[in-house]
This record gives sequence, C-alpha cells and structure tokens, in this order.
Amino acid sequence: MAYAKTYSVALVGINGHLIEVEADISQALPAFVLLGLPDNSLNEAKDRIRSAVKNSGMSLAQRKITVNLSPATLPKRGSAFDLAMAIAALTADQKIRHISDTVFLGELGLDGRLRRIPGVLPSVKAAIEAGFSHVVVPEENAQEAQLIPGAHITACRSLAQVLALLGADPTTLKETPPTPPKERPNTTEKPQLTADMADIAGQAEGRLALEIAAAGGHHLLLKGPPGSGKTMLAERLTTILPPLDDISAMEVTAIHSLDMGEQPCQELIRTPPFQAPHHTASAASILGGGSGIPRPGSISKAHRGVLFLDETPEFKRTVLDALRQPLESGEITLHRATATATYPARFQLILAANPCPCGHNVGQGLECRCTSKERRNYFGKLSGPLLDRIDIHITIPKVLSHELDHHQKPEDSATICARVQQARNLQKERLAPYGLLTNADMNGQLLRGTFKLNTRLTSGLNRAMDQGNLSARGYDRILRTAWTLADLDGTSSPTTHHIDTALYFRHLSQEHLNA
Repeated sequence: MAYAKTYSVALVGINGHLIEVEADISQALPAFVLLGLPDNSLNEAKDRIRSAVKNSGMSLAQRKITVNLSPATLPKRGSAFDLAMAIAALTADQKIRHISDTVFLGELGLDGRLRRIPGVLPSVKAAIEAGFSHVVVPEENAQEAQLIPGAHITACRSLAQVLALLGADPTTLKETPPTPPKERPNTTEKPQLTADMADIAGQAEGRLALEIAAAGGHHLLLKGPPGSGKTMLAERLTTILPPLDDISAMEVTAIHSLDMGEQPCQELIRTPPFQAPHHTASAASILGGGSGIPRPGSISKAHRGVLFLDETPEFKRTVLDALRQPLESGEITLHRATATATYPARFQLILAANPCPCGHNVGQGLECRCTSKERRNYFGKLSGPLLDRIDIHITIPKVLSHELDHHQKPEDSATICARVQQARNLQKERLAPYGLLTNADMNGQLLRGTFKLNTRLTSGLNRAMDQGNLSARGYDRILRTAWTLADLDGTSSPTTHHIDTALYFRHLSQEHLNA
C-alpha cells in the first residue's frame, strides 16, 4: 500500500473544516512534497515531521512522499496538521495499521514530542459535527478537547505513543522523556483585591445606569470630569453580570482557544469577558485582522461580555466608526485576499470620556480652559451614528467629601447581580420563542409589533421623533431600555415612568454635547 488517508481540521475563524490528509509514496528520488494551499508555517512541517519520526525510532520512506491537504482550495495555516501528516506518511509505508475513523491534531517537536496547538475546542467540535467521535490530541490540550460533548479523546505526550497505539513495534520506538515541571519561585502570595460595586462611593445615578445596562445588555456612555469614577464603574460591570449559559460559554471558550498566548481551557468560561484596549490600539487589533486568515480582535474577544473604551475621544475616529456595523449585527466578517473569516462580536460597549480636553467643562470646580472649537473637535470623533447606537447616556459628577465618608456601605455586586439575574430570567422567558437573550437584542418588529405598547404611553416618544429630536433607531433603543426597567421592577410591561426614565438616560448627555 503506497497510499493512505487520515483526517485533521482546518480553522477559518472559529469555524472548523474537516481536512483529508492524503499521502502517496512513489518510486522517485527522496523528497517530501506538500500540496493543498499551505502557508509558510505549514510548509516547515516537512522538516519537523522527518526529524520527529526519526527521533521516535522510525523513519520515513526514502522515496518521494506527496502529501495533499484536501480540499485544496481552502487556505491552511499553522502546525496542527503535523501529526496527521506523519501518520498518513507512515501508514502509506505500511509501518503502522490504517485507521479511518480518527481525527489527528497536534504539532510535532523535533524530538517527537506532541506540543499544544491553538483552537482545539472549535477543531474537536468540527470533527464531531463531521461524524468523527475519536480525536487524538496533545496532552496539554486534553482537558479543553473533552469539553465537547460526545468526543472520545485520546491524549498523547509524543508521536511514539500514537505510533504504539497504531500497531508499531514498541521495542523499536523511542519514547520522549516527559517535560520536567517548571519550578515556581518561592514567593509569598499577596492577597488579591476583588473589584466590587461596594468600592464605589456615591454615584447613585451611575450605579443605576450600570445596573440597567447589565440587566438588559445595553450600551453605555459615561461622561464626566477626571477622577469621578467612570473607569471604576465600567470595570465593575462584569461583576454584576450573570454567568454565561452553555451556548454562550461555548462560544466564548472557542474564541479564547484560538489565542496561543492564553492558558489552555480546563472548563467552559462562565464569566463574561472584559476587554479594555488602549486608545493607541490599531483597527486590526480591535476589529481583528492580520495576514493570511484574519485573527479575532478585541470586539470578538469581548463576545458576550464587555468592551470598554476609556478616553474614547482619543481613539481614531475610523476605529470608532468601524464599530457601528458589529454593534448592529453582533458579528464581524473580515475579508482578506486569501481568506474570509467571520467572528461573533455581540458585546456591551462602554464608552468613557471627559467633557472636554481639559476635563473641567462641567460647571463645577476648576474653570474650563478649552475653546469651543477644541471642545467640538474633541467630541467630534464620537460621530452621531455611533452615539445613536448607545442606549444609555449619563454624566458622572465629581464625588463630594461627604460621599467618601459614608456611614452606610453601598450595595455590593452580589446583591445587584441577584436583581440583574431576576430581570434576565423574565427576559429569557419572554424572548425565548424568538431565540433572543436580552432586551438589547429585540428588533423593531418585536417592539412595535408583538410587544407594542399603548399609544398613550409612547405619545412623548412619538412627539420627540416627529420634532426631529429622535431617530427611528433611538426610538427603538428607548423602548428596549424601558422594557429593562420594567423587568427590574418586576412589572409585566413598561409604564409611563419607565419610558420617561429611559428617555432621560437617552438625552442627558446629548444636551451637554450640543452645548
């Protein structure tokens, strides 16, 4: 038998595609030819495989070995195909038995060691969906691979272990010694301070806005002078968000799995992620990109969690405006010459900004030194269409001394999270037939159709829209916020008070922006 076939998985975004790894040995001068649109890192696998097989106690055939990764039109990158190619080449040379119901994933070291690879979770998921239940992975990826229901995982430390399972003579194999554990420096662990809403002094209105945002999944703009607590509020949003459900946790863990710099996932990520890129971050780092197959950016890493942009006017306007489409669709599609990748990007956007470059244009304390032109240029980076997508706008005032010396401790995150969870449960029950999770996901068809409110309740909104003070998008977003306020109060539908409150949070900072 001079031909053999095994299987592996290629990732494009977080979508896995089953790859047939074919090996053919022909009567020609020794060579290793790799076909199937490989990138540079995959082309280097030829030398890794030859050395790994030799150092595992076997050798490749001294003839022409042709390996094809099919479908050939699909771009392939990375080192996850190393193990499958080595198995295919040795099977074609009849040195191990043929096996057709297994997917092989893993990078080979020159000594034959199986090294960890990124993206194991979505790769195993793709294998299961393609009808393959048995997957061989490196030991470091074993726990992550086992998170996929129905997967039968074989974890191996080296190529020699895999070859022994496939019938190679164990007396000829050279087992790779285990990697010694890294010694941790003997340092005294310092107590970790956990962020909590109880840390925030005063700011009753800001705390309420944060609770509303958490309960309904709404976007939020925090505007105020330096030191007022905008960043503290934003950083504590994830502490009052409920844990992720199974589907959301699987999506978040799959994105986390793609990052080789992260630790391997040992369980599904249940805590909503938090991303806070610096204002000097490029568009590619926030949106995703890179050469070859595009990589996920901060907006995808914040999927089902929070994307916090501190000092928002300092970001490039092109970067901020590029967020508009993902905010509506909940995903981003990145097109490159060689590949197109789609990543989920349903996140809560939290913007924080000073009122002007000097930060004192709030009518309190120090006098503002900025000219009207400087103020316009400063906030000009926050375009109207972007601000129109933000559900809640609020100004955070300076904290006064008596608020710092409070006698009654503010509510902690656990107490607020319990209320948020109750509101989310009501939303889940109401929106489950439509496949939605939060009020922020509701579209105009639901808001003005299935859940249409009495005209008497929406008369103020209708008047604001007819006067040109409110767009159709803003109209819907106010209704979404009103439904969240009703859920927090435990009422079956919004009242006039809820709509007035939603309108207040929507227009508060607009008045300042237009000043």
